[in-house]
Amino acid sequence: MWNFIVFLHESILVMAKIIAIANQKGGVGKTTTAINLAASLAVLEHKTLLVDTDPQANATSGLGFDPQKIENSIYECIVDDNIHPTTTILKTQLPYLELLPSHIDLVGAEVEMVNMPSRERVMKKVLEKIVKDYEFIIIDCSPSLGLITINALTSADSVIIPVQCEFFAMEGLGKLLSTIKIVQQRLNPKLEIEGILLTMYDSRLRLSNQVVEEMQQHFQQLVFDTIIQRNTKLSEAPSFGLPIILFDASSKGTENYMRLACELLKKNNMLRSEETSTDIRERLSKINLS
Repeated sequence: MWNFIVFLHESILVMAKIIAIANQKGGVGKTTTAINLAASLAVLEHKTLLVDTDPQANATSGLGFDPQKIENSIYECIVDDNIHPTTTILKTQLPYLELLPSHIDLVGAEVEMVNMPSRERVMKKVLEKIVKDYEFIIIDCSPSLGLITINALTSADSVIIPVQCEFFAMEGLGKLLSTIKIVQQRLNPKLEIEGILLTMYDSRLRLSNQVVEEMQQHFQQLVFDTIIQRNTKLSEAPSFGLPIILFDASSKGTENYMRLACELLKKNNMLRSEETSTDIRERLSKINLS
């Protein structure tokens, strides 16, 4: 049973807020966070676009699409100026959520971009064509700090950094923060750290609690109050091509990501009126999906 309050805004932003989900360390919950944060915002009726920039295309398959059957993807948008992203975007099972998919071909994009003018800003030019069509654009980055990720950071207004509550939690975090600083200095002065998101938390483990304490002490206000708990349903949902909120609306994973969406809205002063969790359940039932 949910015991929290969620909020619904009443106005539409002129331009989308673009948020990159980034950490070059794999297995920290980037794609899980990208899918489920985007879905939670969509359930709250914020028009949201999820952009999959990982050649593994897990965000694409996690929303029920077969990457092998995708005709056009973010790859084509990057390497061919004649392909408008609106011809590539796919509608999902949530009315307020759309997807700009990825494909394994994206592996070769960095090589093709080497000789492009302003190669670090290619993705920014793509997203500028559709930025007025959404309230949020969530970018799922690959587990690297290559040219595609640099493009994502250059395009973004802010970045969310997922960090797992495990032994090597801070491994590579310094490198990522240094990269963000370089991007801020040279490519995107407006880029901000939206927050550090602690994931895979298990309250039964002393180590998890130690990591939470250390991260909160060291990074203070940068750490989201919401913590994503380790949850079996979260792991199962992608294999069914569903975000957690459609796979199991009563799960702890759904509660965690709804909390995160509300915290994000509050941080960005987008709370207009409030709704109870009962209202959210009613909206889900209207979607007629379980």
